[in-house]
Amino acid sequence: MHTREKGKLGEDSAVEYLLDRGYSVVSRNYQTRQGEIDIVAKDLDNTIVFVEVKTARSLTRGNPLYRVTPTKQKKLVYMARKFIQQHKLQNRPCRFDVVSIVNGTVDHIRNAFFAM
Repeated sequence: MHTREKGKLGEDSAVEYLLDRGYSVVSRNYQTRQGEIDIVAKDLDNTIVFVEVKTARSLTRGNPLYRVTPTKQKKLVYMARKFIQQHKLQNRPCRFDVVSIVNGTVDHIRNAFFAM
């Protein structure tokens, strides 16, 4: 399976996981020049949640949750600001979550990092 296909399957699993927990999906694969936000969702309390999805076949290279580097975090914050501005959501609470999918097992970290 190619990396792109694996990523799509992981994102589909993450969306299913979030929907099962009462989230609503606002956007998938939101694009800017800096990159892409995998999932933008709304939590039960109407918090906007920017979700980075990491997928792996095994844990031999470590948990994919830890592959969201400080550089990636900065990009995600930049893209989230663009999303908030574009959708006029300046006064809404938001957070950054990371979801990993390893062999079908979902691991979800809420508030994985904070924007400065």
